[in-house]
Amino acid sequence: MSGMQIAPYQEFAREKLGFEFENIDYLITALTHRSYVNEHRKSVSEHNERLEFLGDAVLELAVTDYLFKNFSEPEGILTSWRSSLVRTESIGEAGDILGYESLLRMSRGEKNGSSRARQQILANSFEAVIGAIYLERGYADAEAFITKHILSKLDSILESGSWRDPKSHLQEVSQRVDGQTPVYKVLSEEGPDHDKIFMLGVYVGDKLMGKGSGSSKQNAQQEAARAALDAYEKRS
Repeated sequence: MSGMQIAPYQEFAREKLGFEFENIDYLITALTHRSYVNEHRKSVSEHNERLEFLGDAVLELAVTDYLFKNFSEPEGILTSWRSSLVRTESIGEAGDILGYESLLRMSRGEKNGSSRARQQILANSFEAVIGAIYLERGYADAEAFITKHILSKLDSILESGSWRDPKSHLQEVSQRVDGQTPVYKVLSEEGPDHDKIFMLGVYVGDKLMGKGSGSSKQNAQQEAARAALDAYEKRS
């Protein structure tokens, strides 16, 4: 890449991360989707999945370490808190706020993808950025980045109760409010077998309380349960 092409990445690092990369290729690779490499095989050879793999491990360690040192709750609760902090929606939102979407290198098809696909790409890239920071600056700086953008959400997660497993929570609410157990039904399936998207609805009695989509039925159930909990919240 030319100096002019590299400049926006260094500007982003300087303004959003607080430093410039000595090896800017770390950051550029972190923001390169597999689809871009497929379209530019002659000029680009590496996408962000290896950095995502590294960043995911650093993220989980930093969050686990923080929760272990600062809370005395049992393992099951800490696991639920950690899951809420590092789930796709949470880190995708953090990536959106950080504002690197315009720097993402991906195919035209991916740029025009669904909102769910966009969120997944933002989340994966966020983990890859963590991996890039770790390689460039070490664990302490990566941990500080995670503290600022992820661990800062813990108070709101605990206050809202969103850390609780949505399916279990929904069952408690529906049985208390309506005296019935929720039932999940597949509404549609789209895409090839290796890349299906499932749309599920959750019913309480005959009423559709929420819909959710995901790459597995379990993920779609979780999203549908969250939507149903929101519906119950609005009724109260």
